[in-house]
Amino acid sequence: MRRLIFGRINAALATALIPTTLTLAVVRATGSSGALGVVLACELIPMLVLLPVAGVVADRFPAQRVVLTADLLRGAAQAAIGVELLRGPARIPELAALSAVTGAGVAFGTPAVRRLVAGIVDGADRLRANARLGVAEGLAQMAAPAAAGGLVLAAGPGWSSLLTAGLFAVSATTLGGLVPRRAAPVVERERFTAELREGWRETRRHPWFLASVTGHGVWHLAAGFLLTLAPVIAVRHMGGDAAWVVIAQAGTAGMLIGVFGAGRLRIRRPLVAVAFGGAAYGLPLAALGVAALAPSTALLAVVVLAYFTAMLGLGVLSPLWETTLQRRIPQDVLGRVGSFDALISFASRPFGMAVAAPIAAVTGTAAPLLGLALLVAGANLAVLLLADVRGYRGDPLGEPHPRELETVTAQHLVRDAD
Repeated sequence: MRRLIFGRINAALATALIPTTLTLAVVRATGSSGALGVVLACELIPMLVLLPVAGVVADRFPAQRVVLTADLLRGAAQAAIGVELLRGPARIPELAALSAVTGAGVAFGTPAVRRLVAGIVDGADRLRANARLGVAEGLAQMAAPAAAGGLVLAAGPGWSSLLTAGLFAVSATTLGGLVPRRAAPVVERERFTAELREGWRETRRHPWFLASVTGHGVWHLAAGFLLTLAPVIAVRHMGGDAAWVVIAQAGTAGMLIGVFGAGRLRIRRPLVAVAFGGAAYGLPLAALGVAALAPSTALLAVVVLAYFTAMLGLGVLSPLWETTLQRRIPQDVLGRVGSFDALISFASRPFGMAVAAPIAAVTGTAAPLLGLALLVAGANLAVLLLADVRGYRGDPLGEPHPRELETVTAQHLVRDAD
């Protein structure tokens, strides 16, 4: 467990260092937000395109080997970026190409990590493990921007990228040496495209998964709007820069408390808790919409409390969702099914950030925030209409309820019959 957490901390810290380092490097060299957008897009697009392929790879090969390769790939790309930056001012074509390599590494590592945790950690310990991983990764993501900014100012962005490469190397050697407690099920392999289709068929066999992922995609989309429009509202109507800092810090605190507490709460209906956790993101959207309609510094406390509550809900949601997937999805297709989850999450938030400002310019800031508040609540709570969501009971310690064991067995029989 400790080795798994240590490896994931290094990977999370390295991943979180990249945006700040690249931003400062590109802005220093060009002063152009357009150039920065190109570099960041070159990382995102390969990630999205390759995720379904990465799901097949994660199910075909040992998870620890896939994670090892993905982290070494990201480390090599960051080392090359570091060397490039140390040689002189940033050159956008080179940074864009190396960012694309980094995005490919993220794509292949994401579904493999989920399978790695499922293979390393026993069912009774998975919820606690996912909660600890969430806390460790959250702390790493909090520390990374300040660390990257300080290192760039003190030594330059090249050294920050080289540090990132070193962290990926540590993650690769740590996670790549893990040995699953049990071997992955041996299945007859088909052609690559057939396995890709099988992953989608398996995804469709789980209505609770599709409904929940749709809700998650909606709150990720809304998060893009909130992170774009909320700072503007806070600065203009709630007291200036300090107001947004307080709001953001409250959200971070809520997320960490939620993730930390999820492994200790006796939540017997995890999918119900996941639904309410996602729906809670509508609270800060509604509060900010009201603040945009009726500006008042008095609303700052309401927005802070709403954002704290929302992020607390997402903090609880994250380990419960990971544990539920690892428990309910057969391990031999977990990579492919999980890749669709990651694809929707990775795509929705950047899309929301891209369209938030143009839409707000036409409608004002209040209308999209209030509309999304209703949409987030509706999309996430709608999953409670499914009996498979309301009726699923997971043991607080991580073991599936006896009825769930019967359901999983039946799913395997159906898959074998097909």
